[in-house]
Amino acid sequence: MPAVRREVPSLTEKKLLTLEAKANEIREDILRMLTTAGSGHSAGPLGMADIFTALYFHVLHHNAKKPTWAERDRLFLSNGHIAPVRYVTMAHAGYLPKSELTTLRKFGSRLQGHPEARMLPGLENTSGPLGDGSSQAAGTAYAAKMDGAAWHTYCVMSDGELEAGITWEAALFASRNHLHNLTWIIDRNNIQIDGYTEDIMPLEPLHEKFAAFGFHVIEIDGHNIREFVDACDLAKATFEAPTVIIAHTIPGKGVDFMEFEPAWHGKTPKDKTELNAALRQLRTLGGKIASEMD
Repeated sequence: MPAVRREVPSLTEKKLLTLEAKANEIREDILRMLTTAGSGHSAGPLGMADIFTALYFHVLHHNAKKPTWAERDRLFLSNGHIAPVRYVTMAHAGYLPKSELTTLRKFGSRLQGHPEARMLPGLENTSGPLGDGSSQAAGTAYAAKMDGAAWHTYCVMSDGELEAGITWEAALFASRNHLHNLTWIIDRNNIQIDGYTEDIMPLEPLHEKFAAFGFHVIEIDGHNIREFVDACDLAKATFEAPTVIIAHTIPGKGVDFMEFEPAWHGKTPKDKTELNAALRQLRTLGGKIASEMD
C-alpha cells in the first residue's frame, strides 16, 4: 500500500505575492554575495530563485530549527554550482544567519562553491560531479518507499547535466521501481558553461525522452510560482511513476544584461557599479510587487 501523502498547501493570491517579493529579495542577496566573493555562478542562481523560494516557503515540509527531522522532505541539489541560490534561500528560511553569506567561497567557510553536506545542516548531499544527484535522490526515494514513509524526495538538476549518462541510468531505476515519491526539477535554461545546450549536445525532444523512460512529465514556466506549486501538487497525486518538472527559466532572470547570456553562467558582477546597476532593476521589480500587495 502507498504511504499516506502530504498535500501541497493551497496558494492564495496574498501568499503568491509574498513569495514573489521574497524571490526578488533573494535575487538581490545572491548578487551581493557573489560580488563580495568575486567568483561563482550568476545566471543559474538568478534563474532558479522563484523555484527555491516556492520550495522553502511553501512546498517543502521542513524545519530549519531541526534540519535532521526524520519526517522532512528531502531536497537534493545535483547541479551544485548554483549553490548561491540555495544558501541565500536557506538563510532567509532560518538555517543560517544572513551575515554568513559574505563568507561564500572563503577558506573555512561552510558556504563552499559546491555544497558540502557535512559542513552545513540542512543539506542532503554533497554535490559537484554533475548527474550524481539524480541517483542519490532516486536511491533515497526508493528507501522511503520501502519504509512506507510519507515524506517526498525532490532533486533540482540542470539541463546541461542531462548530458551525463548517470542521469538516464537513474531514470531507468526510478521508473522500474515506480518511485511516485520522487520529483526531479530540471532547470531548462538552455545554457551551459561552453554556450547553448542545443549547440553543444542537443537535448530535445526532452519531454518525449523522459516520457519514454516512464516518467510523468510536466512542463512549466519556471518563473510562474503558481504553475510550479500546481506541478508539485500534481506530482504528489501521481501514484504510478516518478515525476519530472521541466521548468523553463531565463538565465540571469531580472537583470537585463545577464539574461540569456551564456557568459554569465560562471561569472559575477565585476564591481559595485555593475552590482548597483543590477540591483536597481530588481528594486524596480520589487516596487511593482509591493504596489500589488497594497
